[in-house]
Amino acid sequence: MSLLQAIILGIIQGLTEFLPISSSAHLTLAPYWFGWQLPAQETFIFDVLVQVASLIAVIAYFYGDLLNILRAWLLGLWKRKPFDEPLARRGWQLILATLPAGIIGLLFKDQVEAAFSNPQLTAVFLLVTAGFLFLVEKIGKKERLLESLQWNDALFIGLAQAIAIFPGISRSGATIAGGLARNLERPSATRFAFLMSVPIMLAAGLAASVDLFKLPNLFQLLPVYAPGFLASAIVSYISLRWLLHYVVRRSLLVFSLYCLVVGSFTLLTFWL
Repeated sequence: MSLLQAIILGIIQGLTEFLPISSSAHLTLAPYWFGWQLPAQETFIFDVLVQVASLIAVIAYFYGDLLNILRAWLLGLWKRKPFDEPLARRGWQLILATLPAGIIGLLFKDQVEAAFSNPQLTAVFLLVTAGFLFLVEKIGKKERLLESLQWNDALFIGLAQAIAIFPGISRSGATIAGGLARNLERPSATRFAFLMSVPIMLAAGLAASVDLFKLPNLFQLLPVYAPGFLASAIVSYISLRWLLHYVVRRSLLVFSLYCLVVGSFTLLTFWL
């Protein structure tokens, strides 16, 4: 991977991580579209590292929320009343919502890594994301506030996130769609989706770090990976801020249409 390729992929990651159009799909399809031949293992680790850069962006944006939730959660444990405070319950709900993706990720790690080198499968999963977004916009009532979130809602959204471990199924798209399917309003569904991204992205980053230190050419890769990491962090923060303002007034159907077009175009070019 060259320095320019790393920066381009970092920008792509930043633009697409929080938009419901699947950053993993774009990181898989971009080398396919540009004709880049990149080593599969190094590419997979780079993809996870730029997702960690996006994690830094979401932590920076929701720093106050996350700190308040963590404080209430720890205080609840200290007082032996872990579910008394609403923010403490929110912390437990985030943990519950993270478990399905963590379990599925461990069970299907090899299959997930293999999927990152399969543009056709990624394109099919993009069509699945398009279908998710279209359906929930049509059937969801979008009237509940985040404060009304229950345990079964958190688990349902967590199961939606578990599906999104494969490239092409947008994590943010699946979790926002899961929230809308539980009749959360768009800003509430989006906020919870981004908050629950923190533990799963942190776990994925730690796993990638272990693989990273196993690479024999680590010190040759770091000067290449670092600019891509920085580009991802900056662009991720900008796109996150933009999306949170966008969903207050507008639907997600434009992203459904985008996934439909990109997925169909990729499959069409492969068949031709």
